[in-house]
Amino acid sequence: MEVIEKTYLKTTRLNLLVNWSVRYLKEARFSYNKNFELAPIGSFLTKSRNKIKIENEKFYQRVTVKINNGGVFPRNTEKGENIGTKQQYKIRAGQFLMSKIDARNGAFGLVPENLDGAIVTNDFPVFNVDKTKINPEFLVLITTTKEFIQFAQSCSSGTTNRQRIDIDLFLNVKIPLPSIPEQNRIVEAYNKKIKEAEELEQKAKKLEEGIEYFLFEKLGLEKVTIKQFKKGVINLFSFSNAFDRWDMHKDSSVSLASLKQAKYPIMSLNEVFKFEKRPWRKNEHDSDYFNYIELGAVDPLNGITESKKTAVKKAPSRATQIIKTGDLIIGTTRPYLKRFAIVTEQFNDNIASSGFQVISPSENYNLEFLLEYLKSDYGVKQFEFLMTGALYPAITSKDLKKIKIPIPPISIQNEIAKRIKDLKNEIRDLSQNSQNLIFISIKEFENEIFQPCN
Repeated sequence: MEVIEKTYLKTTRLNLLVNWSVRYLKEARFSYNKNFELAPIGSFLTKSRNKIKIENEKFYQRVTVKINNGGVFPRNTEKGENIGTKQQYKIRAGQFLMSKIDARNGAFGLVPENLDGAIVTNDFPVFNVDKTKINPEFLVLITTTKEFIQFAQSCSSGTTNRQRIDIDLFLNVKIPLPSIPEQNRIVEAYNKKIKEAEELEQKAKKLEEGIEYFLFEKLGLEKVTIKQFKKGVINLFSFSNAFDRWDMHKDSSVSLASLKQAKYPIMSLNEVFKFEKRPWRKNEHDSDYFNYIELGAVDPLNGITESKKTAVKKAPSRATQIIKTGDLIIGTTRPYLKRFAIVTEQFNDNIASSGFQVISPSENYNLEFLLEYLKSDYGVKQFEFLMTGALYPAITSKDLKKIKIPIPPISIQNEIAKRIKDLKNEIRDLSQNSQNLIFISIKEFENEIFQPCN
């Protein structure tokens, strides 16, 4: 018979007893590296009290502190007469700032140079950092750890959505504090890997931007810049420059003027590609459940991300069509969100929303090529021109079939699709390596400062 041991009592040293909360006592005890001395946070952070009175005629820069150690960022610039709290605090570059409410979610950061002189309310405590005792970047790294976030949660109280951190408890807690040279070494090692990760992400970003340029070069097109549509505003200049005609009749032929430069014949989608409709009727379904794909389940980068197991008797009214492996599904509501994807084997015979138009595969064309074209500026700008509706703008099936596309021989389509696939695999590898470096940098920092709990 297996005996299960349970521990009901915990002990703590008297000099650590700064609060009677069981939760606080349990979670404020870090699994620190015993090679480092402990120092209370209040020994290197002092509250800044640069109080100012808001003047109605002046403009003030306000800030916000993002959760998950996202840092300190501009919020807005506001005229004094529109600021309700007239007593606020001026912050300086290099100070440590937190959100009382979101400290439990990792809302800590250093004030950057561009926000020197901005203002905050009393809900954003400001601290001067004693750089002779702690490297400010080291302090920020400490606040990124799970142990520190758990501690911040332990000394926050109030209702669920308005819990505020107790500043006295925060300043009293002790954390591992290596010597300044040791801190600098740890920070430099961390920053080195983060820099490498950022460089990989930049390479991935350039490759991603290069996909469109490659596509356009192969088609003989130039990248065009068309102003974004603004709600309630018709930009006649953009229309007259972008399209070969302008009128209010959607039945008329619409094409991008720049497409005339293409090396290959310009054709409408319905002249080349086979639009498919495989109706699904729930009263004919041979099971109590089906796998449903809605518009939100399609990601522009990752394709179909999920299908929901749904009871047939609770089938949404938009669950109307069957999709097959190799189909291209095109989200027609807010098409500028690029909810387009090739159906993989995993989602074969799933039921899709009526918000998708479906094109079936054929040996006469390459749907990967079409997918990349539709996601490009030449595709998206045609969607924007043809879509109707205000709250949920969409493109009709009839208008979708009018989208213009240069049609190279199938051999060229295959070449384009293969090269873009290779580029995307390279981008994916770069991004994965970048994320791995970030993970390693965090783990190495934690291994330096903390030790595994027994």
